[in-house]
Amino acid sequence: MLGFAIIFFEIRLEQVSLKRLIGAAFGSVLGIFGAFLMSLVLDKAVREQPFLQVGLLLLMTYVGLIVGAKKGDMLNLAALGGIFGGEKSSKKTFKILDTSVIIDGRIADIAETGFLDGVLVIPQFVLRELQLVADSADSMKRNRGRRGLDILQRIQKMAHLNVQIVEDDFPHVREVDMKLIELAKVYDCKVITNDFNLNKVAQLHGVEVLNINELANSLKPIVLPGETMRVFILKEGKEYNQGVAYLDDGTMVVVDNAKRMISKTIDISVTSVLQTTAGKMIFGKYDERMHAAAGAEKHDRPQRKSDPQPIPHPAAEKTTIES
Repeated sequence: MLGFAIIFFEIRLEQVSLKRLIGAAFGSVLGIFGAFLMSLVLDKAVREQPFLQVGLLLLMTYVGLIVGAKKGDMLNLAALGGIFGGEKSSKKTFKILDTSVIIDGRIADIAETGFLDGVLVIPQFVLRELQLVADSADSMKRNRGRRGLDILQRIQKMAHLNVQIVEDDFPHVREVDMKLIELAKVYDCKVITNDFNLNKVAQLHGVEVLNINELANSLKPIVLPGETMRVFILKEGKEYNQGVAYLDDGTMVVVDNAKRMISKTIDISVTSVLQTTAGKMIFGKYDERMHAAAGAEKHDRPQRKSDPQPIPHPAAEKTTIES
């Protein structure tokens, strides 16, 4: 019986973090000190009661142990440096993937570039949600779910990444987003998502979020007002005489005076740039006079020797010789 108790204690000890161990030890010492002070008072009030003093010592030690272990997570061991400096950083390397970012698929491309390190955590309830989407009667949802499962298999095959599937669940929480937040609090790690609502709710709960959409927006080229850029006018805009174009990264460009230039590539002058939570919008203006001046300059340009010379017509040359 004692052997089983020792083995059980060792297993539990391996699962406890260093911060909780230090907190439990510190709490036990405070509990013993508190029991000693209370025993001095009880000794004057009730004499020759050793069992009461022993019981009080055990109770105060247990209370100090439990309270210290619970509050041990609040310790900042990284500030001490040395052997304690790696405790916090090792947990921060965990990153939890949510369902939306897996279905999106861009996380696999980012992982292949080497920008993600540490351990990617995939909760079991996220896998269940993916499976439900993959088994949906709607063909579009079914394709999205199957693509998410393919993305997970692709990530698992990357040698430089450590992917772990955790069984932790929170039965009292129904929403998957709230389960992700609770799991991030337990592991003290970040959540990778592209869900705008989950991003806001997680920030309210004090959980750090890595948003794929914010990363994509930050990588878009910077355009300043007054610069000239060449775009292809794809369709008509909402306002009068507007045209709409798109850059290679999907950025919308709204161009004034470009309604008649649909299906043409033109040079525009950037007037302003609007940054929103959904992305970036560029506003520009098409100046016909500038294009007319550029065309006239090209047409009136003097001929150089390297330019091809016109070939005289044989009949005209013969007439000149006869005359």
